[in-house]
Amino acid sequence: MAAEWYVLIEEDTRVTEYVDGNQLKLHRWMLTGTHHIGGDEAQAVAAAEDAALHYIPGTIARHAKPGDEPARHALLAQDGAWVVIVRQRHRECRIRVTTARLMHSQEEKEAPPKTLKQTLRGALQAPPTPLKPWAPPGQG
Repeated sequence: MAAEWYVLIEEDTRVTEYVDGNQLKLHRWMLTGTHHIGGDEAQAVAAAEDAALHYIPGTIARHAKPGDEPARHALLAQDGAWVVIVRQRHRECRIRVTTARLMHSQEEKEAPPKTLKQTLRGALQAPPTPLKPWAPPGQG
């Protein structure tokens, strides 16, 4: 398999919850973009830098007026990931931009449909045992 490179964009989604009268601001990274790069690692790194310098998060874009340009602070981590703080008016959003190489891909497989006999038998019997959870090789 030839190396396929992607640029991944994650946004820090903040949800405010109220528990026992206290306000909790919960932060969660959510993958918002997976962009295939049709070249090698150098092109993926260049595309990630471009995304870090120009990508507008949805939280900011929804409230932007034509011609608005938000403040942006882009930090390059030692591992090659970009962490970007984007601010506009009273809104602030953080994004993380990384490059990734596709290492494995598998298409979905569906089990064949049950026959009428199997369906009726399943209705009368106990539910099937659940799938075993993953365990490291040699420990399962």
